[in-house]
Amino acid sequence: MVRLPLTREVRSLQEARAAIDEVDAALALLLARRAELAGAVQRLKPVGGFAGRDPHRERQIVEAMARRAPALGVDRLARIMNAVIEAGLEAAEDAREAR
Repeated sequence: MVRLPLTREVRSLQEARAAIDEVDAALALLLARRAELAGAVQRLKPVGGFAGRDPHRERQIVEAMARRAPALGVDRLARIMNAVIEAGLEAAEDAREAR
């Protein structure tokens, strides 16, 4: 379990940057775990990789995230998640080729 710093607790630039570092560390672990799970999805789908992308599912993901992070909005989250999804697909492909 990672304790994410609260913005109201940040009193200086140094504290703000340290808090961002903590969030980034947690985000890196979450992104790695998501990529692993995306790899499992790729193995289970009849058509994997970039050809197997599901725009409907991707929209569902973005909309669910926008409900949790409304300040970021659908458009920003769509751009972020597109990059995350593509990175996960590339990682899954690299892992498959390494076998």
